[in-house]
Amino acid sequence: MIESLVSFAFATLLLALSPGPDNIFVLTQSVARGARYGIAIASGLITGCIVHTSVVALGFAVIIRDNDWLLLTIKIAGAIYLLYLAYKIFKSDARIEFGDSRTSSQSLWKLYKIGITMNLLNPKVTLFFLALLPQFVIANSYPDWIQIYMLGGVFMFVSLLTFYTIALLAGKAASFIKSSSWFAPVMKWMQIVVFIGIAIFIFFN
Repeated sequence: MIESLVSFAFATLLLALSPGPDNIFVLTQSVARGARYGIAIASGLITGCIVHTSVVALGFAVIIRDNDWLLLTIKIAGAIYLLYLAYKIFKSDARIEFGDSRTSSQSLWKLYKIGITMNLLNPKVTLFFLALLPQFVIANSYPDWIQIYMLGGVFMFVSLLTFYTIALLAGKAASFIKSSSWFAPVMKWMQIVVFIGIAIFIFFN
């Protein structure tokens, strides 16, 4: 079982480091607003994985996979939510406030909830877990649902450490560009593109 968990942890690390909607979003938020923003988003994204792991462990993912209308409904809801977030950014002021000292607990909590919602409204995460986790389940060992939760825990731990590292490094880079007059508008549109890109990714994949 230990060998399986180590192999799975390595596979998870490679997945977390590969460019994708989640780590790109953590990166852009951390550069734009500071490491604490990225950490809040990352924490929300990983919290959502608890639900996806439970869905797979309890067998509900098969229901989602085998019901096209349910999968489509979740996709549409997720895409609409992300497009709504993109619209809110589009309507907002292009100015960006840097620095952890200006980060309120309310805004951190809001970003944490956005991370959870983004994750839960992406049915591909559940289907990804359904495809990935059972491959590392060992026959004649612990019950399958326990192994699924163990693998899900490893996935969340490795991904969280990776996302936190991205957030911290990107937050450090933000200190070098506080005085850039061009950076805030660029980051505003980059965030809009990321949200729209994630929405398209969810809906058409």
